[in-house]
Amino acid sequence: MALKIAVGIAAAVAVFLAYVATRDGKFHYERSGMINATPQQIFPYLSSYKLCSEWSPYEKMDPGMKKSFSGPDGAVGSKMEFASDKSGTGTLEFLRIVPAELVALNLRMTKPFKMDNLVEYKLSPEGAGTRFTWSMSGEGGYITKLMTVFVDCDKMAGKQFEEGIQSLKTLVESKK
Repeated sequence: MALKIAVGIAAAVAVFLAYVATRDGKFHYERSGMINATPQQIFPYLSSYKLCSEWSPYEKMDPGMKKSFSGPDGAVGSKMEFASDKSGTGTLEFLRIVPAELVALNLRMTKPFKMDNLVEYKLSPEGAGTRFTWSMSGEGGYITKLMTVFVDCDKMAGKQFEEGIQSLKTLVESKK
């Protein structure tokens, strides 16, 4: 009887793992918000690792985050390595910078698990202000497929993006 139960459990686990393998590993999370400022007023806070730390929800989550920088801040190819017990460990690298419009970064995580993501900050003039859109996309692999069965990653990342957008809005609008 115990053998039948063990075989049944093993079969159920195998079916579950096969189901996980069939899920799409690609993801795209995106949030946006209005900031009462021009794209030119907002852009420096997106294109500088040091200014980004003033509004980043990840750095607010862990003020003791260890960081090191290479290359000229705000230039394509410059990097920020970070290590945090709360936010993980990885590297951010500027891939593309279009003044007052777009910043594209590669986010390469090494802990808690390996991931390679594209992060984009977009600025679009809208009325008397600017719409700031923050997105992240990538291919999560099997671990992400498994995790998304149990965790709503869009909701989790979206909450952090929304906190960051609000923090950036407060910061930039207070400087006007």
